Amino acid sequence: MITVLLIIVPVLAGFVSFFIKDEKSAKGWALLSAVATLVISLISIFQNTNSLTFDASWLPMMGSRFTVSLDGMGKMLTLLTAVSFPIIFASTYNNHYKSPNAFYGFMLLTQAGLTGVFCSMDLLLFYFFWELALIPAYFLCSKWGGERRIPVTFKFFIYTFIGSLLMLVGILFVYYKTPDHSFAITSLHNLSLTAGEENFAFWLFFIAFAIKMPVFPFHTWQPDTYEQSPTAVTMVLSGVMVKMGVFAVIRWLLPMFPNASVRMSDAVIILAVIGMLYASLIAIRQDDIKRLIAYSSIAHIGLMAASMFTGDATGMQGVIFQMFAHGVNIIGLWIVVDVIEQQMGTRKFSELGGLAQKAPALAILFVIMALANIALPLTNSFIGEFLMFNSVFHYNKILGAVAAISIILAAVYTLWMVQKIFFGEVRDAEDTRLKVPANTRLMLVILVAVVLIFGVYPQPMISLTSDTVTKIIAQLK
Repeated sequence: MITVLLIIVPVLAGFVSFFIKDEKSAKGWALLSAVATLVISLISIFQNTNSLTFDASWLPMMGSRFTVSLDGMGKMLTLLTAVSFPIIFASTYNNHYKSPNAFYGFMLLTQAGLTGVFCSMDLLLFYFFWELALIPAYFLCSKWGGERRIPVTFKFFIYTFIGSLLMLVGILFVYYKTPDHSFAITSLHNLSLTAGEENFAFWLFFIAFAIKMPVFPFHTWQPDTYEQSPTAVTMVLSGVMVKMGVFAVIRWLLPMFPNASVRMSDAVIILAVIGMLYASLIAIRQDDIKRLIAYSSIAHIGLMAASMFTGDATGMQGVIFQMFAHGVNIIGLWIVVDVIEQQMGTRKFSELGGLAQKAPALAILFVIMALANIALPLTNSFIGEFLMFNSVFHYNKILGAVAAISIILAAVYTLWMVQKIFFGEVRDAEDTRLKVPANTRLMLVILVAVVLIFGVYPQPMISLTSDTVTKIIAQLK
């Protein structure tokens, strides 16, 4: 029942939130429910998979069951989700939203959908939670976003709708190809398809997942959506939601279509490497902090996509580890962006400068998160990126060398961002201090501690997911 509680608690809390009219009460309720979910997630880490499996009848006429379970990868991603939401709610606690009860209600429903995606062991159930995570996100972006929120959200909707439609076609296709007409993961991991059928189904699922990650050239919705969304929503989109696509490739795509995955690996890795370089070069040219971090995220996800298709166990371990590390790091960056935007009224580099003199502690915390973003040794990202680059080099030395250029470019745009925001000429000399709320400082300190702890000692996370990696690689042989 622990796994079910991870889903039910945010669902019920989300629905209750819609009926809370007082802003302070809505914030407190959302934070309390998110902390409760975190406690349940922490308990699940120490349970074995059998005790975390729940199976019940759901749609018997379709051969679909409500089957949820957590292996090492599932535990790690549900923990990332459970950690992210209380940090997001606490760090943005002083922000004000129109109709706060609805805002927090949709946020909690998004959390429930994300958790369900990471727990599902039935493909139709997985699709149900996939949509449950996306639908509240549309409302959050369209109602609480910036000036261009309507056209941007429409673009976001079109991309994800097409992806969901392709995935649904793929789901029905493989469903009718199973001997027992089942959506169960065990049946789908043992499909018997011709080469043509496998290639066809592969691309249906891959495009759907590539849009969500996103991978070049399916990425164009992302920078606009991150820019126009409220920063709390952007944290969810970039810190957790993009992991749905990466997770889906590992959990469903690769094991269902192992032969097609090998045949298409060159094409996917080349697209991913192109995306890494393209996004990094575009990031250098940005004048908006949100857009720079958005393109940075595309580059990092590109490396994950390339490494997944190398078929290498160390690369797969790096991808799974990096999903957690990237989520922690990018949420930390967004928290600082939110502080700057709330107090300075701008996110443009051309209008910022010298903030280290106004908030030296914030500058130190931001520099640590920025260094983690470029995978400096002793930070959490170094472990994952080292393993992933190693797998790409082993797969193809030329592609590995080209991909490694992104390391230099990441250092260029990240250090440039730090310099433009916190150092140089002070743009607004009248305010001598930048007020960073205590709750925001605390959340940043917690994230920095996670960055350093797992940078120095990553073994607990690696041990948690090692069995999952072994099983995935075995399915690809």
